[in-house]
Amino acid sequence: MSTTVTLALGIGAVVVLVAAVALRLADRLGMPSLLLYLALGVALGESGLGIEFEDFELAANLSIAALVIILAEGGLTTRWDDMRRALGPGVTLATVGVGVSVVVTASFAVWLLDLEWGFALLLAAVIGSTDAAAVFAVLRRLPLPRRLVAAVEAESGLNDAPVILLAAALISQLNGDATAAWYVVALQVVGQLAGGAVVGLAIGFGGGWVLRRVALPVAGLYPLATLAICVLAYSVATLGATSGIVAVYLCGVVLGNVRMPHRSASIGFAEGTASLAQIGLFVLLGLLVSPSRLPDALLPALLVGAALLLVARPLSVLASLVWFRWPLRHQVFVSWAGLRGAVPIVLATFPLTGRVPDAAMIFDTVFVLVVVFTVVQGGLLPLVTRRLGIAAPVTPRDIDVESAPLEELDAELLQLTVPEGSRLHGVYLPELRLPEDAAVVLIVRGGRSFVPDDDTRLMRGDQALLVSARRSRREAERRLRAVSRAGRLASWRGEAGTATGAD
Repeated sequence: MSTTVTLALGIGAVVVLVAAVALRLADRLGMPSLLLYLALGVALGESGLGIEFEDFELAANLSIAALVIILAEGGLTTRWDDMRRALGPGVTLATVGVGVSVVVTASFAVWLLDLEWGFALLLAAVIGSTDAAAVFAVLRRLPLPRRLVAAVEAESGLNDAPVILLAAALISQLNGDATAAWYVVALQVVGQLAGGAVVGLAIGFGGGWVLRRVALPVAGLYPLATLAICVLAYSVATLGATSGIVAVYLCGVVLGNVRMPHRSASIGFAEGTASLAQIGLFVLLGLLVSPSRLPDALLPALLVGAALLLVARPLSVLASLVWFRWPLRHQVFVSWAGLRGAVPIVLATFPLTGRVPDAAMIFDTVFVLVVVFTVVQGGLLPLVTRRLGIAAPVTPRDIDVESAPLEELDAELLQLTVPEGSRLHGVYLPELRLPEDAAVVLIVRGGRSFVPDDDTRLMRGDQALLVSARRSRREAERRLRAVSRAGRLASWRGEAGTATGAD
């Protein structure tokens, strides 16, 4: 092996390790990891260690590959029971919401920056998509109603496709390569989205059927096969002139919710691979930046970003969710939770590869906008959640445990946290009245873990692990919700513990 390749492998390993440590630091500081990864890329670039990388076409291709992995993981970790109730709002946000957001943002760009309409629409389309990686990473750490989280996650998983198609059409228009009317473009977009959905669902169900019936020689091949099926869905859909982005996400949703061998290991592998893809994607995008040009992009980024955050996004959410009679505070939260991240920066490379005049202005503006408004939106999201009063009282969560053969035992391991205000505080474990085949097996309190007994009471801030037979999992969750809302006498007070329509 040559010295150059060996050195490249060493540098790559150091970057991954530093990025992993940065992720831990970002969690402690409450800072989106996106910013640290981008900063790492900038530090390695022309203004730091001097690595020059200006191949925008290669960057765009590698970025799409990383997005495929990230969306596959997002689909695999999405619970269908949650998504089912939020599918309508999520799809509407990803289609109608995108259209409203692009038009309104472009209008402000024309007014504030004196841009031509075609260029303004392209800029608005590039920033019109919320970022799946940012949304999945931030929202899943907050105690929110599942229906609310599922709607925002569905939007972020599905709105990449229409934005990519719209941006490609606008680039062609600006270069004079296409003259199709807007309604023809709209029909093409709808057709590609529908085709991608069909391909993704078909390959997802077919792949799940195959995995259940083919005995692979090594257990570690199942995670690889699961992720490969998702990537296959993207390839087949793209080669068939449909939306590969929609296909890979929906394929992941299907595989993540059907019975598969070694499901926990497969999802854990997908999460690790997606984290690696996310690190590589953000570092790569940081390498592309020329810091000397960013000051000129600051004012346009602030003006367009403010118009997007304060006007375009709220109007797009209102136009999308008014049909579903969502409470106003939920609409406000969805509006604020429309996080931008890697996807807009990736899309900003398309005008560069398409040789659109002044494309560098779009890239620089989008980069600054993403950095600034990620700090603003991501940093204030916990505060917005508290102010709106929409925090969920208790959030039992799935966790993956590689050392316990839960699949073979037909059991599931749940994690729950006792938050402030929960009536689980002070409740003895027998008073939970869990099903006979469910039990709390470990409690972490004040950094110390112990095995509880019948005299143990739950306290605020406790984290507990609960093992349940798969058939009793729903009943265990229902009982936990009931006691959290109404206390140990929940059944006497008429609290059933079922999720409400707003959840």
